[in-house]
Amino acid sequence: MEFSAKQIAEYIHGTIIGDENATVHTFAKIEEGIAGALSFLSNPKYTHYIYNTQSSIVLVNKDFEPEHEIKATLIKVDNAYESLAKLMMLYEASLPKKQGIDPLASVATNAKIGNNVYIGAFACIEEGAEIGDNTYIHPHVTVGCNAKVGANTILYPNVTIYHDCRVGNNCILHAGSVIGADGFGFAPTENGYEKIPQIGIAILEDDVEIGANTCVDRATMGATIIRKGVKLDNLIQIAHNVEVGSHTVMASQVGIAGSTKIGERCTFAGQVGVAGHITIGDHVTVGAQSGIPGNTKSGTTLMGYPAIDPKQFARSAVIYKKLPDMYTELGCLKREIEELKKQLNK
Repeated sequence: MEFSAKQIAEYIHGTIIGDENATVHTFAKIEEGIAGALSFLSNPKYTHYIYNTQSSIVLVNKDFEPEHEIKATLIKVDNAYESLAKLMMLYEASLPKKQGIDPLASVATNAKIGNNVYIGAFACIEEGAEIGDNTYIHPHVTVGCNAKVGANTILYPNVTIYHDCRVGNNCILHAGSVIGADGFGFAPTENGYEKIPQIGIAILEDDVEIGANTCVDRATMGATIIRKGVKLDNLIQIAHNVEVGSHTVMASQVGIAGSTKIGERCTFAGQVGVAGHITIGDHVTVGAQSGIPGNTKSGTTLMGYPAIDPKQFARSAVIYKKLPDMYTELGCLKREIEELKKQLNK
């Protein structure tokens, strides 16, 4: 399917610089552009590529002013990256999608299946489960007994939604993610550890995206809750009875221990670890590999382990690198002081 510069500009409310009849049928990074491709420029580090790119159309921010001649047709917009996202969503929506239930799928007779749903081969929809309209279930997905999946949701291959759990509308769950596995609850006894039954559920509200092989455990009692608009990367662990506030984002390998409450619009970089039974405020930003051992106020930015103010962490990191030399110097000073003491005592 082809789109002209004129059609694209009308859709994203942009201004054309060049040939309004230039057409594209695919996307490409600006440094790997080919004829018929649409690219974008938002990071100044990539500006030099625009003068030689082979892409037919390039989205740029309104304040971009070229220093040399450009072959490509430009479309100026308020935010090139956001405009690209809109166009990619339009492109994805235009692709043909399957509907219906594959003969090799297993769907319980009392499961409720909405309109225009696709259920792929070897998917299993168990008794009492509910699937909303326009939801797309890839092969080998399991939706457990009495679980509910909303409308316009995508479950990629090997997603598992345990019994009684809830997934909202417009969600995306990537391959291998698990919603509602048992929380890590064990009671120590003389004979080892006795398992504590996890009788709660896990709830994903609307517009949530869960990365591949990410796990959201069910609650011991009550619910583990992922609020509206949360985006979780691959390989993240959300423990039992955690609540993640709306529109919070977490990068890969973040781990949240049990019963912790995280506020709205927080940002956790990769490999952040959060202790259990604490509260993180709203709009908190945490740098990669940081550890949060206690409650954190809203609007805080943290880095390090234990997590502290980023400026303090940077100064500490500089000192840390000098510690071996400082240790050697301290040893020399101690020996000199001992010598001085001996001389003074004579």
